[in-house]
Amino acid sequence: MAGKFFEKPGPELADRVPPGQNLAKGFPVLTYGETPEIRWADWRLTLSGLVQPKTFTWDDLMALPQSDFTTDFHCVTTWSKLDVSWTGVKITDLMATVELDPQAVHVMLHCYGGYTTNLDLADFLRPENFLAHTLNGEPLPAERGGPVRVVVPHLYAWKSAKWISNLDFLAQPEPGFWERHGYHMRGNPWATERYSDR
Repeated sequence: MAGKFFEKPGPELADRVPPGQNLAKGFPVLTYGETPEIRWADWRLTLSGLVQPKTFTWDDLMALPQSDFTTDFHCVTTWSKLDVSWTGVKITDLMATVELDPQAVHVMLHCYGGYTTNLDLADFLRPENFLAHTLNGEPLPAERGGPVRVVVPHLYAWKSAKWISNLDFLAQPEPGFWERHGYHMRGNPWATERYSDR
């Protein structure tokens, strides 16, 4: 894997690069299926299931507190990109605007294009997670999940759903797309949770 596009991390990065990962010299783009093209004016994020139902437009999202984030990004295909600069809305700031049913323990992320991935509620509500609309000071391009994607820095990047359209809050865990195809239900890179042990 190391070479023109990737390099082995040095020991000084042992606390930032999970086991088995290489450092990407660029920022690869991996996508399953077609890349949806959604205009800002048409984008919607709906909250459903065990939560006060709500729909956010682009203007609604931009009216929430905006934050800058610098995060590391770990792909299940064994590469990591360090110090990625984003702008967006903290998940905790988004969720502060709605009432969540206490029975909710899980959330399914649905995306334009049909992709889904799942998160335990505790993983979803961590303060470092956010909805990103800007990458390196520029509007998030479609191939990277624009206009809006979820970023969950502490898990493998397949959990950072591109083209987010719906958050469905559930009373029990359910697998998303890659989880149904053998990927781990959680995806912790520090525990190399790439594949299911079921």
